[in-house]
Amino acid sequence: MTGTLLSLGSINADFQVRVDAPPGDAETLQAHQFSRLPGGKAGNTAYLGALFGMNSHLLGRVGDDELARQALAPLREAGVMLDGVTCSRNESTAVSMITVPPDGKKQIVLAGNANEDWDEDAIARMLSRIVEAPRPCYLVADYEIPREVVDRALACALEHQVPVVLDPSFAARIDLARLEGIAAITPNVEEASTLVGSKVETPEQAADAALRLRRHGVGLACIKLSDGGAVVAGADGVFHVPSAKMEVVDSTGAGDAFTGVLAIALLKGLAPLDAVAWAVAASDLAVTGYGSQPAYAAPERVEEHARQRRAQARPLRD
Repeated sequence: MTGTLLSLGSINADFQVRVDAPPGDAETLQAHQFSRLPGGKAGNTAYLGALFGMNSHLLGRVGDDELARQALAPLREAGVMLDGVTCSRNESTAVSMITVPPDGKKQIVLAGNANEDWDEDAIARMLSRIVEAPRPCYLVADYEIPREVVDRALACALEHQVPVVLDPSFAARIDLARLEGIAAITPNVEEASTLVGSKVETPEQAADAALRLRRHGVGLACIKLSDGGAVVAGADGVFHVPSAKMEVVDSTGAGDAFTGVLAIALLKGLAPLDAVAWAVAASDLAVTGYGSQPAYAAPERVEEHARQRRAQARPLRD
């Protein structure tokens, strides 16, 4: 089934390097394998939408500069619709500076720039895309743009029966009262800790956090674990979907792969636990390549890997 995926949030130009040691106190750290790539949470999920055959629309802000071409050209070539992307007159396109050490666990410094600069015309265009989007449709949103923009998008989506998958980055921007009616939420353990106000590290702690998020009205609460697996709480109970043992090249964009493919799988009509297995599989495969969008696996590989993830899922709570 082909549906419509709307991706609202950050659009970045990524500048990425590999380093031989994690950044520390050294004034200058030698780097290699420099790459200029497209990125941003919304950019990445929109790319996945096109890769998986959805009608994929990107909603966000860029500057009037060469960085916008870096961020958008690969998306246009992939088939993403960009008529929901508007141009800031005040700010340059957002820039993400990424270092990837030998263990593949990236560190990111983000200059939000145009991501943070929305006017009423841009908000009106974004809202019209939600209202007019062909059904079936899902909205994926993140909070790497102003809270007001996302909150208005969520209200519009709920009013017009568009299910929402929410990536709660930056978690400090989220009003928990806004979670009522959200189809799914996908925090990592740090974001989950911020949202629920207690430490989340183990699967059992993640189960507690997921159930607390469910009590705020979320349909499916998915906590992304540090090892790549996930704990999910839904109407059928609480489950742990483990990651496979992957050789990690670069973790950049793996969390976005989880969120984007979760939304795609739900849009395709998969059962929630099957959809989470697809999301874990997409995240697993994403860490085996360099960069975010260039490392995303084809649907066939994700589906094959997901069968293994689903077979190893186990209940944590009834």
